[in-house]
Amino acid sequence: MKAEIIAVGTEILMGQIVNTNATYLSQQLNELGFDLFHESVVGDNESRLLESLTLGEKRSDLIILTGGLGPTEDDLTKQTVAKFLALPLEEDAATRKKIEEYFQFSGKTLTKNNYLQALTIQGGIPLDNEAGLAVGTFITQGATSFLLLPGPPFELKTMFEKKVKPLLLKLFPLKHHLFSEVLRFYGIGESQLAARLEALIAEQENPTIATYAKPQEVTVRVTGSSEDLDEAKILVARTKEKILQVAGEFYYGSGEELSLEKVVVELLKERKATVTGAESLTGGLFQTTLTDVSGASEVFPGGFVTYLPEVKEQLLKVKKETIEKYGVVSEPVAKEMAEGARKKLGTDFALSFTGVAGPEKLEGHVPGTVWIGLAQKGEKPVAHLYHFNRDRWYIRHHAVKEGLDLLRRELLK
Repeated sequence: MKAEIIAVGTEILMGQIVNTNATYLSQQLNELGFDLFHESVVGDNESRLLESLTLGEKRSDLIILTGGLGPTEDDLTKQTVAKFLALPLEEDAATRKKIEEYFQFSGKTLTKNNYLQALTIQGGIPLDNEAGLAVGTFITQGATSFLLLPGPPFELKTMFEKKVKPLLLKLFPLKHHLFSEVLRFYGIGESQLAARLEALIAEQENPTIATYAKPQEVTVRVTGSSEDLDEAKILVARTKEKILQVAGEFYYGSGEELSLEKVVVELLKERKATVTGAESLTGGLFQTTLTDVSGASEVFPGGFVTYLPEVKEQLLKVKKETIEKYGVVSEPVAKEMAEGARKKLGTDFALSFTGVAGPEKLEGHVPGTVWIGLAQKGEKPVAHLYHFNRDRWYIRHHAVKEGLDLLRRELLK
């Protein structure tokens, strides 16, 4: 089955947003057995979208359109597809009711144009939007099927997982199964990891191995194929075992949506332990990253952002003489920050971050000089020195990732 993706939105063409939907859909279509041969982006323009649909109908069995289902004047995807198919639009009663209930509950004014989000193409299958208001549509005419999905990534992913994937599996059952597992590694670069996997990559046939550089980490996608799904899973498991034999010390888990912070939160839950943070150069980024994880409140009672030396003294009980003797960018201050935060809130663990994010030097230290302290109940605090290159954003984010990995490794002991 040949598929293609048409992203609708002038903001994508202008570079105002990144088309992450295409990446997600490409992966999903691959796993569902579709051959994806074309991806395109079209602005909010009826004539150009009609041109894309005319071309797509000639070469693809499934055309997926993303975006343009909202209530504004430039949201014209379903209207244009309906015109292309010479079919009328009709209102989905369930979505209309949902829209009215949403506005009543939120206390916002319901304007007439919001009902546009309830329109679907006559004869199609309405796809309920559990994460938003705009209804999706699946419709087949002749030899081509059209799938209309909302543009916001969270809405699109939710609709695809809950509504579209089961529908596609029913209508286009897999004759050949693909199974992928994403292995996540931290503390090693992509080139270094690829070098370790060189022999495995050279001899790969089934499963295939592909490395990808992500922000502050590397992932490896292992994909096996077989007429039997269980056999595909076994093939992937065998290759995963070989990969971990040569790079297992950097592996922290598997999963498309997994992250270091999620792993840390789960490990803390398992140990029924708590953590706090004392941040200087990271300015609360560690605490924000941790609390982005659902359920973090079970393990994180609160924390501290202490930029100025006197605030470190007041809130964390860092000794004035320690700062005067060693400076704030130092091992002793990192240790006292971590231990002070841990004692203040009575947590089992604490991480501290002090250093230079730049662009200027601080106390003679160049940007990228970072001390990360780790305190835990019943142990003496420790601190580790790091040197990060690149810009301020990278230094701060990399520091947080290193801190999370430091804590993760400690929790695994």
